[in-house]
Amino acid sequence: MALPSKPKRCIVLHSGGLDSTLCLLLARKHGREPRSLGISYGQRHDIEIAYAKRQCERFGIERHLVDVGWQKPEIVIPTGRTMEQMRDGIAPTFLPGRNAVFLAIACAEAAGVGAEEVWIGVNAVDYSGYPDCRESFLSAFRAMWAEAVPNPPRLVAPLVNLTKPQIAAHAKALGLAPGDTWSCYAPDTSGPAPKPCGVCDACILHTHAWADADRALPGNPEIPKG
Repeated sequence: MALPSKPKRCIVLHSGGLDSTLCLLLARKHGREPRSLGISYGQRHDIEIAYAKRQCERFGIERHLVDVGWQKPEIVIPTGRTMEQMRDGIAPTFLPGRNAVFLAIACAEAAGVGAEEVWIGVNAVDYSGYPDCRESFLSAFRAMWAEAVPNPPRLVAPLVNLTKPQIAAHAKALGLAPGDTWSCYAPDTSGPAPKPCGVCDACILHTHAWADADRALPGNPEIPKG
């Protein structure tokens, strides 16, 4: 009798937000052995890191946090923008180089722990303000990494062609609720527990995602076979 195959190990870039947390749970659902990888890069706050840790504890998933740092540009957080405004040009919150750096670290981590895949929860269907969340960027990174490393890990981006409501619908089906993830850029930290501001781009997209989740056509996350 044939022995059952060993689950593929994968690295999941996991910030504690809706997209990356769904990505983590999808990896587990589809038979992978996921390892959550967080990047501490001098964020304005570490709330998202705490959320990611809590999620990993809840779902029994291994977590590793890498500390990096670079001189980041000062960013003014826009508030009260409409979805149409978010679709118009590059978002003011875009941090040049971030996803390229994160993916390079994740691929190096994969080599170190013997993981066959790197998963990232980027998507750019609802708005195009982050150029490093598009399929064209992912394709370019795959080509670069194939030149840099023999037999590189496969790069998986299961959410790249899903809308935000479709992402929330899949998250709900896997046991997540709106308050289980963190996306706010400018939280209120004056009280005993941080609260989302409700008016930054991330909060508006989060509200949009969950408000329309039950009406969203499911869509199919792009999970490679084999």
